[in-house]
Parts: sequence; C-alpha cells; structure tokens
Amino acid sequence: MNNLKKWKILKSKMVLDNPWCQVRQDEIELSNGKIIDDYFVSIKPDVAMVLPINSNKEIIFVRQYRHAVGEFFLELPAGNFDPTKESAEVAAIRELREETGYIPQEFSKIGTLYDKPSKDTNKIHLFLAENVSKVGEQQLDITEEIEVVLIPVESVLDKIAQGEISVAGTIAALFLGLKFITSQ
Repeated sequence: MNNLKKWKILKSKMVLDNPWCQVRQDEIELSNGKIIDDYFVSIKPDVAMVLPINSNKEIIFVRQYRHAVGEFFLELPAGNFDPTKESAEVAAIRELREETGYIPQEFSKIGTLYDKPSKDTNKIHLFLAENVSKVGEQQLDITEEIEVVLIPVESVLDKIAQGEISVAGTIAALFLGLKFITSQ
C-alpha cells in the first residue's frame, strides 16, 4: 500500500559546528536512485513552548526582536533545551519564569510538533500553563530584551487574522491550546 521509501545517507559531515549554529552536509540517494551530494540539514535543539493563561482569561505573550528578519514579534514564551539535561516540562516552566516572571498552578502537555522537518532536526514541545501568576521579575539571557504583553483569549484569533501574531509555532500552540481553554 505504501511505496514511499526513506532516503539513504551515503556520507555525512559537519560543515558548521558552532554553539549558535550547526549545519550538516549529507550526500543522499533518493528512492529513485538519484544522488544529491549537497543536502544541508540544520541541527537545532528542541524547543519548549508555553501557552500561559491567567485567571482573567488573558494569555501572557512576549514581544521581542528577531534579528534574522529584523522585526519584533508577539510570541508565546519558549526556549531551547537539551533533553539530556532536562525534560521538556522542566524547560518550559523555566522559560516561562525567566521570560515573564510567571509560574503556573496547573501545567499539561498539549502536543509535540516538528518545526521544519525538511531541513531542521528539532521538535517543539507545547504546554498549557493555567492560572499563572506573577511571582517575580524576568531573568533574561544576554540576547533577550522582552516585553510581556497580556492579551484576552477572545482577541487572539483576530490578532492572528490581522498578522499581529505571525510566528508559526506560536499559532500552532494557540490553535491546539484554545481547544482546551474554550472547553472549560
């Protein structure tokens, strides 16, 4: 029934191995027998992302500058993590606390997505954090300058439609999470 076949890796080498960016070059044989000698893969760490909502039914977003495209974006709190050092859940709670100063009373996993599986290796682990409350100040990394923005749940779909929220992982998390939020 399924005649699809995986590509065969003939050779593989790291062409960029930097703490900020890793790129692997593969020589692959396609299922039709053709050889591609320069298929590049970005080796990226997994991401823990949180959809935090407070008791007033407001979602806690972060607005931050994204240098690759030179723009500011409204996103859900998230960050990279090493699964050999901490779980996705621990990383998600840590990122929420560091980026926003909030912690959850209730916390649950809502899904795992692949970011861009054609060229990237990472997954996005999505969590719903309910009844979050502010317990302190942000604890930002050197590359982070983040504004915390609270948006009522009922306004989120309009903000997506208007392009105010436009990052794919955030939108996916919102659509998955809104199912849980609106069913309560």
